[in-house]
Amino acid sequence: MAKDARLVRDPHQKEIVKLFSAFDGSKNRRKIFDDFLVMTACMLSNVGDPVHYEEREKLYMQYASQYKPKELDIFARMIAEIINGLEENPDQDFLGEMYMALDFGSSAAGQFFTPYSVCRCTAALVSDFNTLKARIADQGFVSVTDPACGAGALLMAFANQCKEQGINYQTQCLFVAQDIDFTVGCMCYIALSFMGCAGYVVIGDTLCNPNVTRDKRGLIPVDDCSRIWYTPWYSKTTLWAGRRMAALMDLFVQSDRSECEPEPAADETPVIAPPSQTQPPTAAEEAETPVVISPEPEKPVEAEETAYGDNEFGQLMFF
Repeated sequence: MAKDARLVRDPHQKEIVKLFSAFDGSKNRRKIFDDFLVMTACMLSNVGDPVHYEEREKLYMQYASQYKPKELDIFARMIAEIINGLEENPDQDFLGEMYMALDFGSSAAGQFFTPYSVCRCTAALVSDFNTLKARIADQGFVSVTDPACGAGALLMAFANQCKEQGINYQTQCLFVAQDIDFTVGCMCYIALSFMGCAGYVVIGDTLCNPNVTRDKRGLIPVDDCSRIWYTPWYSKTTLWAGRRMAALMDLFVQSDRSECEPEPAADETPVIAPPSQTQPPTAAEEAETPVVISPEPEKPVEAEETAYGDNEFGQLMFF
């Protein structure tokens, strides 16, 4: 265990690695860490998400029943180390770095997390913060999405860049993440929750089953099969609850307006073709009719490229 502790740099990460030695040998470290992530995510979700409370409480108990009371106390100490580590240095990928350093990632599935330094550089390069500030002044907030979030390093780097640029990411940014791996998605969810980010994590294949929202700003996702995990800051704060309510009211007004609008009346006046057009042409008329060759269709004008990094919902896209 002492050798493994040298693989991570943060002192709180080292402490978590040492805590693994307190578990019995019936479970390997990868399973212990995965179970810890799922249970922590369930606890955070149940802070403010009443819709999924029962199923996630059941999921938590399913995992917790495999551990002794003293081992559950160790999990609580691990949570405290994560919180303390992010409080001391929020500008890092706390869980993702430890996950890869301990070789918990699946190289067979092509699972390699981008180093946080690269994520930080990417967030600074692709983000036009002057434009973001203008959008926030006009619309109140901006939304950012990462469709292959991993442990959430890129979104966390963006949040820290916003903080450096004088943007309050907790009240002025909506974070939307998606990943096909449930354990990895839990890591992203935990990181965003402890950072106080408002948003949600979607578990699923982005290519086959991408996140879909009912509104244009990404506030109200379509929750199928309970794959949406809302952060406590998004589900509990009055500010974001008001924004969701306003989005729902807009949807209601739009649907009500579309139902009230009458369909355009059809022109009931019959169109009668002149007799000359109702009779088939004679052979002489066919011979005199010149052959007209239609010109080749013009190539369609290519649509102008949209602003870099925006999707149809106006969200800043990293990919």
